[in-house]
Amino acid sequence: MSTLIPSGACWSVWQTFPIFSQAGAAGRIALVEAGAKLLGVSPAGGTARGGVVHVGGRSISYGDIVKRGGVARQFTPDELAKLPIKPATERKLIGKPGKALDIAAKTNGTAVYGIDAKVPGMVFARPKLPPTRHGAKVLSVDDGAAKKIKGYLRCLTIEDPSDTVPGWVLVIAESYPAALRASELVKVSWTAGPGATVSEKDLQDHAASLIAKPDVGALLDTKTADTAPAFKAAKSVLEQTYTAATVLHFQLEPLNALAFERDGVMEIHTGNQWQSLILPTLAKALGRPETKIVMRTYMLGGGFGRRLNGDYAVPAALAAKALGRPVKLVLTREDDVRFDSVRSPSVQTVRMAFDGAGNILAQEHHAAAGWPTLANAPALMPKGKNGVAYDPFAVSGADHWYEVGAHKVRAINNDLANETFRPGWLRSVGPGWTNWAGESFIDEAAHHLKTDPVALRLKLLTGAGANAGGDASTKGGAKRQAEVVRRAAEAAGWGQPLPKDTALGLATSFGQERDMPTWVACVAKVHVNRANGVVTVQKLTLVTDAGTIVDPDGARAQTEGAALWGLSMALHEGTAFVNGEVKDLNLDTYTPLRISDTPELDIRFVDSVEVPVGLGEPATTVVAPAIANAIFRAVGVRLRHIPISSAAVMDALSAKA
Repeated sequence: MSTLIPSGACWSVWQTFPIFSQAGAAGRIALVEAGAKLLGVSPAGGTARGGVVHVGGRSISYGDIVKRGGVARQFTPDELAKLPIKPATERKLIGKPGKALDIAAKTNGTAVYGIDAKVPGMVFARPKLPPTRHGAKVLSVDDGAAKKIKGYLRCLTIEDPSDTVPGWVLVIAESYPAALRASELVKVSWTAGPGATVSEKDLQDHAASLIAKPDVGALLDTKTADTAPAFKAAKSVLEQTYTAATVLHFQLEPLNALAFERDGVMEIHTGNQWQSLILPTLAKALGRPETKIVMRTYMLGGGFGRRLNGDYAVPAALAAKALGRPVKLVLTREDDVRFDSVRSPSVQTVRMAFDGAGNILAQEHHAAAGWPTLANAPALMPKGKNGVAYDPFAVSGADHWYEVGAHKVRAINNDLANETFRPGWLRSVGPGWTNWAGESFIDEAAHHLKTDPVALRLKLLTGAGANAGGDASTKGGAKRQAEVVRRAAEAAGWGQPLPKDTALGLATSFGQERDMPTWVACVAKVHVNRANGVVTVQKLTLVTDAGTIVDPDGARAQTEGAALWGLSMALHEGTAFVNGEVKDLNLDTYTPLRISDTPELDIRFVDSVEVPVGLGEPATTVVAPAIANAIFRAVGVRLRHIPISSAAVMDALSAKA
């Protein structure tokens, strides 16, 4: 079984909207024709609405059509493409308030998640994880003490031809509590793989060293000239470096998978966002064709990109194969974190060249991080204009819609990161850090030019040349981004007086990718306590142009969640690698945004009939730079690392004093 579109990356609505529109048109035509045939009238002028076909002055229900012969009409791809699509003015469902059908089940406990999956005769497994993600080997397993635990069965050293879970040992028991208790008593000795001594500083220093090498990495095709002449002719140059910490997914439901063989087919029951991505890996691990593997997908207790990578299905399937019985693998919270496909730490250097009259001549953006697509789906990596393949999910956002003259974007793989851990996609992917640098830097450029940051953005969002927008998805180009900037600034009261140490900061984005732009602007109202460095975000104002809003309530919920996660990663979330592993394993030390720190939210959408685009990611990307920009305007210090800690604010204030 496979799925064409992963439930991630904001793609689902964007990619399926034209398909479903054509399917709806085809269904309407097929029903009218079938109904007319059964009624013995011409289908001309017929309608299909509310479960009934009306044609030739008569009517017949959809149910009667099915009972009396059904619908046999077929359409070729060319015919589908030419079908008349209902104009926006006649839409009855799209853009109208609706009720999500799964809310009751999610709130009353009847929804079935992957962790709820069960079959008769299954045993439970908890992993003993090796010291490194890659290359570890089991030297010995001592389960003598575990044998005293009632229900303990055995330890299983995983042999994985796909090399997805090297060095794994599964503790097998008749119940999960028994597996937990026994696993604490099992002693495993390993040889570590690469990265066993790597720290967060090592990862960041290595990224910075790669940026310093001008010939490393891939160049994006930004449709502009070489930047070197502009920098050579510049009257002034601004250059800054921005960093972002490692971030964990910490989804509510820890990873789990139930695997068993039935009628020659290996079934894997779990929550998963991208079944077709893990199928080839499972086939290699199990030594069987993909047609003999079925993914049974359950509701997700949080995905956020972690369950795009289905690596957790591999050990469950291998255990079921080895034991010849169903195996339910459940990771504890700490296991889940240690096995997480984290968002890579990143380093970015941004440079801008200016003439002597306040004009921008050129900009360069150099971004170095671990590449999740290289780790999980290398075949999907395109080539840059210098012929080097790159991960678009580690640099998208840097190829912005501002008019800055010559524009150079360089994507650099932090090979030490990919060697140490398995980088993953996390909500907002690359723009979560590229926009942090890009939108912080635009404010720094405005300060350099002694101009208002909103005015500078509007000046640069001209919609000219390569930034005009071309196809239906990008129609309007940078002019639509300028409009959300104007609306957000106006809604937030930009320019109005505020209390001492309180200020507004703005950031804007085009969403995740240039070919699927979601134009969004955020204004953060921030107060800085000079006595302790605590940053309080009082209000976030967001204006989004996502084209046609299919489900207004869902759009608001997506934007609220995205903005709050952006706030969480700006001020709270972040861990660090110590000896090849993340140091924070649970919520006692990893502290996401709490309800008490949630600000007032003012969320608005531009009324539009343009192509609908993604809403899951964009608002995440604009909050951190908006906050940093507000901090600078409030107390005059510039923070260039996220998460922004109170200690970092105090250090900056002390350095300024």
